[in-house]
Amino acid sequence: MVKQPKYYIIEASALPEIFLKVAEAKRLLATGEAATVNEAAKRMEISRSAFYKYRDAILPFQNMTTGRIITFQLMLHDEPGVLSSLLMVYAKRNANVLTINSIIPTNGHALVTISAELTDMEVSLEELLSELRNAFGVIKAEIIAG
Repeated sequence: MVKQPKYYIIEASALPEIFLKVAEAKRLLATGEAATVNEAAKRMEISRSAFYKYRDAILPFQNMTTGRIITFQLMLHDEPGVLSSLLMVYAKRNANVLTINSIIPTNGHALVTISAELTDMEVSLEELLSELRNAFGVIKAEIIAG
């Protein structure tokens, strides 16, 4: 019987330092700031063996959703320009909007679902969600799938 891995979301301050250094070494490699594993490991003051041991076990939370389609549910005020300003938030962060679904507004509110591809997004998912919540005319914003 093959044992399935379990995953947890853990606050970074609770992790042993080696995990944080491996995560940073992976970032250096991904961004091209380090050309080789050896260079990234030296910069982070870890051994290459430690890097290889933990590289598949650590992944920053915001990167877990990169390249995936995330569906947001938003409650908006039914006013001209609200949806347009909301879409500008996605555009500003390079989130590619794939679908927009809305039901007919009632009582001055519209329920909208937006699915977006986040591959090229320039901020974390948490930052995008915060910006959506603070956008003009947004009453509520949450992630419903992803």
